[in-house]
Amino acid sequence: MQVRINDMVEVLTGEDRGVRGRVLSVDRKNGKVVVESVNVVIKHMRPTRQAKQGGRLSREMPVAISNVALVCPACGARARTGARYLDDGTKVRFCKKCDANIGPIAPARSRYAKKS
Repeated sequence: MQVRINDMVEVLTGEDRGVRGRVLSVDRKNGKVVVESVNVVIKHMRPTRQAKQGGRLSREMPVAISNVALVCPACGARARTGARYLDDGTKVRFCKKCDANIGPIAPARSRYAKKS
């Protein structure tokens, strides 16, 4: 699945099921994403030179990428995505429900441009 930073996703399983949030970071190697206000834990921090104020801090922890679904910005429903090339050779993601373009994956390449 093509999930990128600033995409809206919906959590499919777990305690935060049904919650929608924005993707803050993606770890493709481990298959994890950090979603805004999802899987929030309290971390006890000791005061250090960088952080003078210690205490209990709320942090978002990573969620498995298989437990989230991309929300289409056009139709507002969670949907699967596909990839295709536009006429100018740009590779884009698209929603398989409403067939709307979600965003570019790769810049235009002459190899994939349609010849008229």
